[in-house]
Amino acid sequence: MRKKWKYTLFSILSLMVIVLFFVGWKVYGVKNQLDSIQKPREESRFGHFEEKPEYKPPEWEGSERVNVLLMGGDERGLRKGEVARSDSMLVASFDPTSKKIHLFSILRDTYVEIPGFKSNRANAAITLGGPELAMKTLGNLTGLDIQYYVYVDFQGFIKLVDAIGGVDFYVEKDMKYSDSADDHVYDIDLKKGQQHLDGDKALQYVRFRHDKMSDFTRTGRQRDFLKAIASKLKSGWNLIKLPEILGKVTPYMESNMSSNDMLKLGTLGYKSHQAGTAQIPPMELVTDENVDGSSVLGVRSLDALKGFVQETLNHDDSIVPPTSSPSASGEATGAKE
Repeated sequence: MRKKWKYTLFSILSLMVIVLFFVGWKVYGVKNQLDSIQKPREESRFGHFEEKPEYKPPEWEGSERVNVLLMGGDERGLRKGEVARSDSMLVASFDPTSKKIHLFSILRDTYVEIPGFKSNRANAAITLGGPELAMKTLGNLTGLDIQYYVYVDFQGFIKLVDAIGGVDFYVEKDMKYSDSADDHVYDIDLKKGQQHLDGDKALQYVRFRHDKMSDFTRTGRQRDFLKAIASKLKSGWNLIKLPEILGKVTPYMESNMSSNDMLKLGTLGYKSHQAGTAQIPPMELVTDENVDGSSVLGVRSLDALKGFVQETLNHDDSIVPPTSSPSASGEATGAKE
């Protein structure tokens, strides 16, 4: 029986940061590594899924918004032909015109309609029809056309963090969890405070969910950790080492993007800035529901959710609103009421 603890895999987003923000600087050095991410059907973990025209993602022409579904799954204990649920899901949305990037983390227990199947948790779509069905499902949920996906297992995250020399990060509280299912190999034991996290410790941090708000606070921590990963990747030394870093993580990655697609996204990503992050669905639209005896997260209004996504895309957190000056209020000029 699979253990109840599902290891959250923030590695997908961290790995995509490499591709989306820094590849353009090392085009020739990384192209061979990028070619290996798009695997032929006979080598793909998803090769047994039927390709259906109705699941086919739209093509990106280069001038319109482009969206990438980032997924991670715990593949330990799977039998041949099985696919892990995507226990970590984020959508990275790029606007070539405004040069804004938004990141949406999707709660895995969100109860959604899955085209061609019964409604289920969002993280089940990939097991029913592969990544293209997952893209279609989450595209319908958010109202976004999702052109690309990137999938990785949790070992890729450990390899990435170790390859860049670890990350200095502030752990906001003590985190402890013990699980005998794997002989305590994957126990969590972190202390509050600023510290240096290697791959194993970083994985402990991003998968911890034993809070009052469980998955809600965990996705927020994941987005914070992304910022630290991005900052570390900006260092000149890691840019120089990019081909070596990719060589260590690409065996754990899979995508429908060609190397040329990734280089185009890399160029766009480097010229863009992160304008905001959000959780899908937001707390105000979440409902607690029970389906066949299992607790799931419902959505109060699908239209309201899509409206929330568009509102988020129109906002830019990097712009600080101007504060009113004393002269504006009339206090400094002696203006009277």
